[in-house]
Amino acid sequence: MIDIARRCISEAFGTAALILIGPGAVMVDSLTGGGIGTLGIAVAFAAVVTAVVASTGHISGAHINPAVTIGLWWAGRHPRAEVLPYVVAQFVGAVVGARMLKAALGDVARIGGTFPSLTVERALGVEIVLSLLLVLVILGVTSKRSAPGNAPLAIGITVGFCALVGGPLTGASMNPARSFGPAVIAGDWTAHWIYWIGPMVGSGIAVGLYRGMAVPGTRGVDSCQGDAQARH
Repeated sequence: MIDIARRCISEAFGTAALILIGPGAVMVDSLTGGGIGTLGIAVAFAAVVTAVVASTGHISGAHINPAVTIGLWWAGRHPRAEVLPYVVAQFVGAVVGARMLKAALGDVARIGGTFPSLTVERALGVEIVLSLLLVLVILGVTSKRSAPGNAPLAIGITVGFCALVGGPLTGASMNPARSFGPAVIAGDWTAHWIYWIGPMVGSGIAVGLYRGMAVPGTRGVDSCQGDAQARH
């Protein structure tokens, strides 16, 4: 019980950090009249994800995203009993982070929320593809057959280039919690459903693709159940 609580605190902290820096950069960009820009916002997301994965990955895995947690469970890398606690911690962290942003910066840019500039159908497609890329990279770099030490930078860079390309289109959420926190605090739920459906569908496709690309004769996706059980 103490161990799962420790990991959930890590997930809440990491998700709050993601919200403070990512959507925070969006809000600062609005306050400064575009002084940061799309590239700067993408770099902010890349940097905070890299830092969080590097600093808390050994504690909780640094999922900081319900679509990642559920995808890893589908892939056999995360215990089913820990899915709900992780997801709840991520949503709580996102709301706390968004509330801190509003307290610090005010009601700016809808608290850095995610909103589509495309039709909802196209925006949903963008979120599916971006989420697929993210989860596919996570599955690859966290494999037991991957070179050690690559995960933080690889995952951060992936989030960064997805934000660079997809940010102007949908906000490049790829993460229900990232969209949920600002939506709760700003009270703006415009087309919010695509930021739940898109990441989950993309995550599921990524797991299927990774299984198909894995070395013949293996399960297709490394199991981390043993690692999780060793922590208990």
